[in-house]
Amino acid sequence: MQAALSGYLTIWSVIGVGWLVAHFRVLNEQHRRMLSRVAFTVASPVLLFSLLSRADLSHVFSTTIVVSALAIVIGGLVYLVAARLFFGPGGLAGRVVGTLCSVYTNAGNLGLPVAAYVLGDMTWMAPILLIQVGVLQPTALALLDLAAARGQGHRLSPLRYLSLPLRNPLTLGSIAGLLVNALHLQVPAVLWPPIEMVGQVAVPAMLLAFGISLRLDPLPGRGPHAGELALVTPIKVLLHPALAYALGTWVFGLRLPEVLAVTVIAALPTAQNIYLISGRYHVRTLLARDAIFISTIASIPVIVAASTWLR
Repeated sequence: MQAALSGYLTIWSVIGVGWLVAHFRVLNEQHRRMLSRVAFTVASPVLLFSLLSRADLSHVFSTTIVVSALAIVIGGLVYLVAARLFFGPGGLAGRVVGTLCSVYTNAGNLGLPVAAYVLGDMTWMAPILLIQVGVLQPTALALLDLAAARGQGHRLSPLRYLSLPLRNPLTLGSIAGLLVNALHLQVPAVLWPPIEMVGQVAVPAMLLAFGISLRLDPLPGRGPHAGELALVTPIKVLLHPALAYALGTWVFGLRLPEVLAVTVIAALPTAQNIYLISGRYHVRTLLARDAIFISTIASIPVIVAASTWLR
């Protein structure tokens, strides 16, 4: 647990650096956009390729993936229904970002250390990574591309619409990694050092951009998005893990270690790349930022309680 908390400390330290460089005017909004763009178009696709090309696919395709997928679907539906009731239509792009804030888990830079030191095995993250980067993220990005095209008055042909997921660098990196893994293709050893080096840029760039936003934008929890923030955060840190626990225990009858894994993974906070995605499409960036900020803090006692109780 100490190592998992160390992962939280590392994240907030890098975010703090971003806040400081913005406070002392070393970097500004233009630099934040540049960091986000580099992370979105270059570093994150390479990171996803690196992770998925070497994941254990036998661990990926297990019953836990069904439990995690159903918890995401139900949590997302709860958000969509509640958001419609309390906040009106909201628009396609806004609802996509809100759904991601509610159910898209930080399975990478925070999930991996948590899996290693709380669950004892980093491969527990493989199923959730597959769901998110293989299904949830491409679907969300295609819908955001569609909303952007509609907003610009463009009509998409059926062929172009179906190809939207393949036009996004994050999706392409994920698909390439899965294909290399599934087909047992050998990447030349000489290529792995530059692949890993570029991929390692993704998380620091995202966190620095996040920290800059905390300094330059309104304080967390303030603004017209406050009501929706009060909806997405409890769904992410409370309802999402509760759904995973209930499904794993009472519907699928998973073993205790598997129930522990799906519950802890679901309790992880909203992923930083949701802020990256929202910034790329200029949709609900403050909601994404604040959901990440608050859920990262709120998830700590939930994960500690779940891991202690279920052991």
